[in-house]
Amino acid sequence: MASASPASQRHRATLARSVRLLTAFRHEQRDPESFYALMARDTVAQLSMYTDLDGATVIDVGTGSGFFARALTAAGARCVGIDHDVAEMTAHGTPGAGSLVASALALPFRTGSADVCFSSNVLEHVPGPWRMAAEMVRVTRPGGTVFLSFTNWLSPWGGHETSPWHYLGGDRAARRYERRTGRPPKNRFGHSLHPVSVSAALAWARAREDVRVLDAVPRYHPRWAEGVVRVPGLREVATWNLVLVLRKRGVGI
Repeated sequence: MASASPASQRHRATLARSVRLLTAFRHEQRDPESFYALMARDTVAQLSMYTDLDGATVIDVGTGSGFFARALTAAGARCVGIDHDVAEMTAHGTPGAGSLVASALALPFRTGSADVCFSSNVLEHVPGPWRMAAEMVRVTRPGGTVFLSFTNWLSPWGGHETSPWHYLGGDRAARRYERRTGRPPKNRFGHSLHPVSVSAALAWARAREDVRVLDAVPRYHPRWAEGVVRVPGLREVATWNLVLVLRKRGVGI
């Protein structure tokens, strides 16, 4: 097992951090670069609790505009980002040199080629979430780390920009959004937004013999609130966003 990098010492799951992150969501549309840069720094520090990123080969699945890839590179990683949407990749400038256009459901990498496979808030946007998760495990080497974070459907932000009306149904929430704004939502239910649950994620991970679950925690919560993930029902609403951290098994691991 790789030791954590010094960045792990800077990550503190405090109430102040939770307030800072959740407050930042209010500025996502107005100032996306500052918002995603903050999220990327925080998430890379969180990832560094589980593995040393200095010199590590990292695949960033659903890299988008590359905020997380840049933060991973700044932490010393050799990062390759993949995304299927060229518009997303170029929304905030030219994509990084290591960016590829590819599907998260069929990653264009050899089995066991990465030290870390990372994904932030992509799982709920693919039609086959557990196929994507399985691909992430496949490309990770034995002893490597899979870091998978997603917004669960029944959380207050599960419907993304259509929230909280998604609690009345994804299609109904999308129609309401279009009536109110005059345009369809970017995240269209059943097309680019799919319901994924905390329970399904935990069941998938625990059923796999090739990984060990290192952690399953609510991404934005303080440390003392992490127990909500262990409470069926409550966890679907209270988690907001789940971080699932896995260690790829191998001989002697």
